[in-house]
Amino acid sequence: MINITQSLHLDLQNVHQGYVWETLARFLKARDGNVPKAHKMLVDCLNWRIQNEIDNVLMKPILPPNLYRAVRDSQLTGLSGYTKEGLPVIAVGVGQSTFDKASVHCYVQSHIQMNEYRDRVVLPAATKKHGRYIGTCVKVLDMTGLKLSALNQIKLLTVISTIDDLNYPEKTDTYYIVNVPYIFSACWKVVKPLLQERTRRKVQVLQGCGRDELLKIMDYASLPHFCRREGSGSSHHSENGTTDNCFSLDHAFHQHVYNYINQKAALVESVGPWKQGSFHVAFPEPDPEGKKIAQTIESELHKIGDHKNGLSNSLCNLKVNDD
Repeated sequence: MINITQSLHLDLQNVHQGYVWETLARFLKARDGNVPKAHKMLVDCLNWRIQNEIDNVLMKPILPPNLYRAVRDSQLTGLSGYTKEGLPVIAVGVGQSTFDKASVHCYVQSHIQMNEYRDRVVLPAATKKHGRYIGTCVKVLDMTGLKLSALNQIKLLTVISTIDDLNYPEKTDTYYIVNVPYIFSACWKVVKPLLQERTRRKVQVLQGCGRDELLKIMDYASLPHFCRREGSGSSHHSENGTTDNCFSLDHAFHQHVYNYINQKAALVESVGPWKQGSFHVAFPEPDPEGKKIAQTIESELHKIGDHKNGLSNSLCNLKVNDD
């Protein structure tokens, strides 16, 4: 049995990856330079990791394999490449992620696994390749297909964003938002003023698929598939089937993640008994800012839905009267 000291040591290693000062700076930045608040945030993060055995999450495959494929098909995310400065480019299919093929715990487990693989494998490899510390990524969020049904996902997305805010702070350099429909523009208009200035500066809403702007910071080969040509209209669309669709389980990135987790699990099982089963993580309470943002988005989506329903009823009445 690993005692609390050993567990704390392992968690610290997985958090800082040998870059202690840079890690402390992240937590300090996340609390606007307030040292006591940053200290509390870091201690709370370490406690969360120990209590939920986060060090073991990359040894816990989501089973059976067809369930993991279902998760990948409904929680669209992947690594499409790297910027010219060496930062990983994480693509996220916000509009077409349905989160309806597995339990909430599976989606949360999958999200944490992606975070941990990024921090333990992807970023250290980028740091080694470029000979300098690389501790952040950029994210390209595809809003294609965003609908009012997103209301059903707010609770899960709030859980995921709260986990990121509290335990993986300042890991994203810039958020590029592309393929923006009206529903996003309406929500962004009311949410933007609620964000801290530090967060607002990170968000860039691009025109269309954002290809021209993104090519200023990355090569064409690193563009997410949904940014490669205007009017592609789908997070699932790609020029060469699954080979360049970084959301697909058959994409090279996801194959690496899948094999890495299964190899770790097999290694542990070969050493001794290993507890199988689902990986349940305690869901943290969102901070007041996060809670207010979620409530604002939910309220705005309801308003849009009410407006659409009212317009539909008016058109139906008009048609009946014309008849």
